[in-house]
Amino acid sequence: MIQQAKYVTVWYDSQCPLCAREIALMRRLDRRGAIEFVDACDPNTSCPLDRTAILERFHAQVGGQLYSGAAAFAAMWRAIPVLRPLGVIAGWPPMTPLFEALYKGFLKIRPRLQRALRG
Repeated sequence: MIQQAKYVTVWYDSQCPLCAREIALMRRLDRRGAIEFVDACDPNTSCPLDRTAILERFHAQVGGQLYSGAAAFAAMWRAIPVLRPLGVIAGWPPMTPLFEALYKGFLKIRPRLQRALRG
């Protein structure tokens, strides 16, 4: 069987319990194996940006194009058939500002959610 080439690369924070749970879900949904999930906390990992910048916001790369924030989520969602409609909507230019605003709001509460999950 020929293995399909990954076409989306996603960098994630393995030290964040919230991120780790979300990536675990995305791995389960990515039945086609279209996404390469890269642990940005691993010092042996290559990152397209400074590691701190990669860990501050969600990043995904499709081909040579690097996306961050809501655009990165949209790129990842489009690679997963069941989430593709959400990814198309999130990537549609009139909707992108709304999704980015929601993502920025999430970033403000992310530290509290992380603390709650760490218990």
